[in-house]
Amino acid sequence: MAPPTLTSIEFQKKYMLALQVEAAQFILNILEEHSVAEDEISDSLEHLAKGWMAQEYDSNLVTKPQIQRVYELLQVDSREVMGNGGAGTYALGEEDELDPSQHLVFIDAFDMPRWMFSVERHTFEKSAAPPSMGGNPASRAAFLRDRYHVIKQVVLRNEHFTPAVVPGLSQGDMNKLTSTKNLLGRAGQTFMLLGMLAHEPDGKLCLEDVDGKVLLDVSGVAPAQGLITEGCFVLVEGEYTDEDTLKVWQIGHPPSERRLASRSIFGHIDFLGKGATTPAEDEEYARRIQDFPHLAFVVISDLWLDYPKTLVGLRAVLDKCVETGFTPFLFIFCGNFTSKGIGSGGAGVKQYTDNFSALGDLLSSYKDIAASSHFLFVPGPLDPWGSSTLPRAAIPEQFVSRLKARLPRAVFLSNPCRIKFFGQEIVIFREDLMARVLRNLVGVKQEIEAPELKRYLVQMVIDQEHLSPLPLTVQPILWEFDPALRLYPTPTTLILADKHERYEETYEGCHIFNPGSFIGNSFGFSTYFPYNGRSEES
Repeated sequence: MAPPTLTSIEFQKKYMLALQVEAAQFILNILEEHSVAEDEISDSLEHLAKGWMAQEYDSNLVTKPQIQRVYELLQVDSREVMGNGGAGTYALGEEDELDPSQHLVFIDAFDMPRWMFSVERHTFEKSAAPPSMGGNPASRAAFLRDRYHVIKQVVLRNEHFTPAVVPGLSQGDMNKLTSTKNLLGRAGQTFMLLGMLAHEPDGKLCLEDVDGKVLLDVSGVAPAQGLITEGCFVLVEGEYTDEDTLKVWQIGHPPSERRLASRSIFGHIDFLGKGATTPAEDEEYARRIQDFPHLAFVVISDLWLDYPKTLVGLRAVLDKCVETGFTPFLFIFCGNFTSKGIGSGGAGVKQYTDNFSALGDLLSSYKDIAASSHFLFVPGPLDPWGSSTLPRAAIPEQFVSRLKARLPRAVFLSNPCRIKFFGQEIVIFREDLMARVLRNLVGVKQEIEAPELKRYLVQMVIDQEHLSPLPLTVQPILWEFDPALRLYPTPTTLILADKHERYEETYEGCHIFNPGSFIGNSFGFSTYFPYNGRSEES
């Protein structure tokens, strides 16, 4: 049986929890009492750790009384499960008749709580003060430090950066991160660093972390496998030189973490502000959603209401729905809802308002769809009162009041926004991200084929755990609302609505797709099926 020290190491390594000696000995006694086999110890520790985190204690130090309490609760749950014939004790009963609409939750970016990663406690802490639109000088640096710490804790948990549990055993191919402050006086040595790419005033490329920065010499780096821009957090490996420069050999994105792994550690945290569910409840939701294979989300982007053929094309889509007896559960309409903006004159404002009224008339004329479907509207860069700053507020009420009067199930949210549907988290982001990224690549550029280009963009946003890993000079962000753009834990589904051609990819368990633009003669869009978490071209 593993000694208490190894039990403590396991808790600290995987769950960022510290065990008191008495608590570790108590766990060891439990394992011995139940004659837990060596290959089952890890699972047993995982049950205890998750049970402890569900109690939401104020410290990451696990005491003996706390772990005793968790053990007692797990025993009670086990007896209840056995009493129910193994059915489990979830919020959803086996015979409950579900109404999917009761499990559809919309989350505006400006309503999300501000969770910041605490280096001292190795967990997320909720900001006491609500985020401010203007922020303060401290927020300017704080949100970048927070991005760094969120990514770093993922990197350190990765198998290639995790030290051996038993001291003295071979470390194999384990990597070790070094801070910029530890480079001075160590010329000729090789290091690996994690930091953000930036440019000095003179145009030289450097890497910044929380301790400082170092100039980079990337002349010897082979063309990067992927898309890397200024503002990305990257892992670099190279030799520190006498010129106080890191001569880089390799550069790449940090490893990401699957949603299930993140949820096993931080499943008790309500990142969306709509009530946290446990990983066990998410599994039950995933099972129950199989009962609704017919539920579908229709996702349409670039619905130019000032383009004469748009409503004609949309009417054809709705006619096809009626003809086939298919009623989408949710329509997701992404901007731009105008081809050229509304300008500053009254005529443009009136035309924009009238266009939404005409859309409301069209949708409400299909009685069954209007009564049964939900409608979500997400603004694009040209929609009012859009600025280049993220997140963007929802389209103002004055433009859409008549449409909402006709469609009581219509919801207007920010860009980006999120949907919580059963146990799924779906992120919707309308931005021409591909073009922005390609304009701001750093390092040696390579010729990239179209299929690889889409895959690299998907990999970039998931590995960066952020919707816009670009410098503020390229993409301004409201500092204190930066967590609303965070992709950690990785969502179930990510809709990257872009004027770039349509694509769909699945990366690290997350399904990402771009529905393409509805404009033109093709009237293309995507249909998403929650029961299997996949989309298809329509």
